[in-house]
Order: sequence, then C-alpha cells, then structure tokens
Amino acid sequence: MAKRLNYLGILNRQGLISATQFKEAQELATSTGITVQDALVKLEYVTSEQVARAIAAEYGKQYVDLSNAAIRPAVLELISESIARENTVIPYEEDGETLQVVVADPNNMEVFEKLRFILQRPIEALVSTREGIQEAINTHYGKNIAESADSMIHELTDTAINFTELETSDDPTSATVGSSESDAPIVRLCDQIISEAVQLRASDIHIEPFEDRVRIRYRIDGHLVEREALAKRFQGALLSRFKILAKLDIAERRRTQDGRIKLTIGEKDLDLRVSVIPTNHGQSIVMRILDKDNIRVSLVQLGFSERDYKRFTSLIARPNGIILVTGPTGSGKTTSLYAALNELNTPTRKIITAEDPVEYYLPGINQVEIKHQIGLDFAAVIRSMLRQAPNIILVGEMRDLETAQMGIQASLTGHLVFSTLHTNDAPGAITRLVDMGVPPYLVASSVIGIMAQRLVRRVCPKCARPYTPTDAELEAAHITPEMAAKATFLKGKGCVSCNKSGYRGRQAIFELMMMSSKIRELTFRNASTTDIRRTARGEGMHVLFEDGIIKVLKGITTIEEVLRVARLEEE
Repeated sequence: MAKRLNYLGILNRQGLISATQFKEAQELATSTGITVQDALVKLEYVTSEQVARAIAAEYGKQYVDLSNAAIRPAVLELISESIARENTVIPYEEDGETLQVVVADPNNMEVFEKLRFILQRPIEALVSTREGIQEAINTHYGKNIAESADSMIHELTDTAINFTELETSDDPTSATVGSSESDAPIVRLCDQIISEAVQLRASDIHIEPFEDRVRIRYRIDGHLVEREALAKRFQGALLSRFKILAKLDIAERRRTQDGRIKLTIGEKDLDLRVSVIPTNHGQSIVMRILDKDNIRVSLVQLGFSERDYKRFTSLIARPNGIILVTGPTGSGKTTSLYAALNELNTPTRKIITAEDPVEYYLPGINQVEIKHQIGLDFAAVIRSMLRQAPNIILVGEMRDLETAQMGIQASLTGHLVFSTLHTNDAPGAITRLVDMGVPPYLVASSVIGIMAQRLVRRVCPKCARPYTPTDAELEAAHITPEMAAKATFLKGKGCVSCNKSGYRGRQAIFELMMMSSKIRELTFRNASTTDIRRTARGEGMHVLFEDGIIKVLKGITTIEEVLRVARLEEE
C-alpha cells in the first residue's frame, strides 16, 4: 500500500498554506467526498501546479510541464494505454536503461513496483499534475478526446453494415443485437459519444436528425460545439440504442418520451436525463448529463463576493421566510440552492424538497418528485409537506398562484422556504409574484431575500495571458481609467485543456437583494421594478453587470462574457 502524502507538511514547508486553510480543506473533502488536494485547489488556496511542484521539491524529483511536451512514439509504446490510464502515468523519456515516467504521486510505490515488473527495467519518477497527465494520455495515445468519436464515425461510415432493420422493428429485443457484443459498432459509438461528452465536461448531448445527416453536438460551458455528422443510415440504430439504455419504447415515434440512463464512467457515477421529441426528419434526442460532483459544492465555492457571502449566509440562517433564486434555465439556480441545503443539512433539521424532476439525489434530504399525471403537483406536495413538520422546504419553482400561495403560507407558519422564479433580475421577482395574483402585503411580509444569477465562462488557467482592453471595451463595461489601472485583465490564448476556446469552466455572477424596510414599503405600495431596483442599489446591492465587472477586474472572466449575459440598466 502506498503511504498517503502528508499535504499539510509538504505545502506548509513550502509556505503555500496554513494549518487553518488545510483544516478547512479537510472539512470540505469530508463533506463532498473529494481528496484534500482537490479541496485545496477548489478553495483556491493553491493551484494544481503549485501542489505538484511542492511535491516534486519535497521528494527531490523533477517537475515536468506536459502541456507542450513532445514524447517519442517509441517511448509511448513501452507502456500500454490501458496501464497508463489505470495508474495515471505516462512514459516520458529513456535515460539509458532507465525509463522516466511522469506521475502525480511519487510516493506511490505500488505503481512503480507494477511498472518495474511489467517492463523489467529501472523506473525514474518525474512529477506533474494529475490533470496534466490525463490530458497528455488523451493527446499522445492517438485517442484525443476531441477526435475519438469522430474517428469512430469515420469507421462506421466505411463499414458496410445495414442497421435499417432497427428502424422498423416493433420488438425491443431486436434492437439489442449489438448490445450483447461489446464490439458491435453502434454500441461502441453510443458508448464513445457519452464518454467523450463527459471527458469534455459537456452538460448536454444533442443528437439531431436532418434530411441527409445526423448532427451531434455537445454543450460545453454553455456553448454548443458540433462534432462530425453521422451518416443518415445510422439514425435508427443510434436512436434505438439510446432509447433502450433509457428504458423507453423504441416502437413509439409519434410522441415525446422522457427517461433516464444510469452509468459509471471511470470513477464517476452519472445520471443522464433523456428527452426524445419527434421532428420532421426523425426523433431528436437531448441527454442532460447530471454529474453528482457538480452539486457537491459549498457556499464558499459558488463565487460570492465577501459581502454577498456574509449576507447570504445570514439569510439562510433565518428560521422562516422565503428565499428566491431567479434566472433563466441553465443559470445555475439548482447548484446554488443545493449548496445552501448542503450547508443547512444537519441531523437536527428536517429538509423536504418538491422537484420537477429530481435531478440530483441528496443524502439526508427527503426529495419528492412531482408527477402531474396523478395529481401530485407542487401545491399538493407542499400541503402534505407541512404535515411532515419540516424545518426547511425547497419548492422547485413557483410557477402559478396556488404554488406561490402555499409557499407563502409555509413561510408564515415558521418554515424557511427556498424556491426559484424565471425573471431577469432580483427586483423583477417581486412584480412577478404580484402579477401572479399574490397580494403585495403577503409578498412584503414573507420574502426575505431574492438572488438573481447568471453563468459566465472562466478564463482558462492553462493559457491565460494578460491583455489590455480597448477604449471601446472599457467604455462598454463602464470601467474607469482608475479601475483599469488596478485591474488584472486576462484572456485565454486557446489550448488543448480548453479545446482552443480560451475558457474552461463557469462562474456565477450574482445580484443579491435583501428585503429591507424601504423595499418592503415599496412592495406594499405596488411600486415598479425600476423604483425597487433604484432603492436596492442605493442600499448597496450590486446588480449582475456590476458583479460581473468585479470578476473581470480580478481576471476571472472577460468583458465580452459579462456583456453576453448582463447589461447595465439605465435608470
């Protein structure tokens, strides 16, 4: 067994973290199930590269940056791809009889013994980041994740196999012909599409039939990226395979269908929410990838400013009232709500949620899935929830008057209620509730805080470079010369890590409005959204655009990204 690395000792000796920071990372690691090293990186106390360099220095090993490394094919052939992936190692260079191997943990003697046994030669360890090694494996072993599905499509296109019988068969078992053999081309293609999407960090897979082709696209960091199109003749087989995985009726082509696929890729347990709709040229499939790691986040990781973090934590500590999170679909509302629930989820509190559908399963929380077809809607669930004596209630969405009234009733009877609304900003949520038919006095007395949010792409840390915005960009962003002088403007050059986009990952920008006495009074008087916004800004609320620009000045995102999702309202 490999001795575990003493990260506290190593990073402390290098002067990178304190014992307090390490303790916080340990708590995050325990609550989310990630490693202490990953927790330190998530909390932004250190970068992956700093950890790897510190480990290399501690053990007297050479640190290697693999991003632009040229590894000879003859060296790569010494270790098979399966061994490299299984152990997160990659051969680097030969030094006489000794083979230099890049690892993330030079203390893992088990891996070195295995390699010595397989290769029958001395091994010398070099150190790099785990992510860097995985990217190098993808790049150098000829199965780059950006090309693997494309090459599979080429292979299928050149294969003279006729799958058309799958389109007309009414017997679901007939579509599983390939599924009994792991090397059936269509089965391998479906597996590869899902695997590639996960490795590229995609949130959705879109398979769309057209007159002469089947288009495959992944949504990565909110933007759709097109892969190589598949020949039309494979449409039926591809569709049938995914429908079988989702336990849907492959003979039904006229109605919409919804299902789920549960699978494990590497060490990740994933759920795919599958939606099938009929179109002019066949059925279109969208698969939403639900990764449990995405919701194992704490409030600290959401990206609040220090002031908004304190205000939001004070809000969720209240015993009763309604907290609303607003924004369009795909703006991270669910992640923010789950982060709040994770913070409040203790053995002393009972938490019940009503969701449509339940996307992620949270341990220790009672989750109810809405089923409209049997009359189990939000209002009915909330009514029953109150008999269960909960402390905290999450209502997936306040989409009608009855649901809103039930949520307000729950808050007024001593419950803390979380919910979402589809509005453009925080002040707009008040007028939306009133427009639904909720009396203004009830809105004023029950709502305690409203948070609007959007997602912007983060600058890729691997290829980030300082840059100077043009005068036109600064003017559009309302950045003064004084603000620009103190700022760190970064832009991604484009690399393998970010798929040449210059961005990797996303960051939320927030607009947190507390219900002060002045705003309650405006609500009671049925004031306009503009009046409420003006008052909230006067009391210190940063609107979405302003919070985005603060993150631009810190080098987290770019002006272009903020302008894409938010604008400064003229008052």
